[in-house]
Amino acid sequence: MENDKPVAWYRRADDAIGAWLLAALLVITLVNVFVRYFTDQSFAWTEELSSFLMLVMCLAGSASAITRDSHIRIEFFFEAAGPGRRAGFEKFSALANALFFFGLGLLSAMMAWDEFRFGDTSPAIGLPKWWYSIWLPIFCAILCTRALQRFQQVRRPNGQTTEKDAA
Repeated sequence: MENDKPVAWYRRADDAIGAWLLAALLVITLVNVFVRYFTDQSFAWTEELSSFLMLVMCLAGSASAITRDSHIRIEFFFEAAGPGRRAGFEKFSALANALFFFGLGLLSAMMAWDEFRFGDTSPAIGLPKWWYSIWLPIFCAILCTRALQRFQQVRRPNGQTTEKDAA
């Protein structure tokens, strides 16, 4: 289905980020399992880092899903609608995604600022918490941009992409 469309650089970047994060998560988890098995002790930092990597991986996957139009929707209504209504649903979905991630990004930026301002540190490693939470507003900005790109794509007849979309 997607093979007939050119894949933009940002789609490949989202996939690469997700793959690297999954690989890092796998390595960290395996190290923790082996250490726990052989020493009956656990590295506290692996839990903290794994939680962070899962969050970022989820956000990278969400960006990939938005660009491929493979996010969750109620297929019953979408499939039952005619072509005009489907386009309306897709436009609404893209704008709703953009609005949601804009709001989430704003709120998470305020949270990261508070963590920076008050000097909160993580319990296991003692790193500043904003080092983890700053990535949420960054990825929310990326997700908002991807949703607006999807809206632009849906506005065109037959959902065709252009060279401008690929840039």
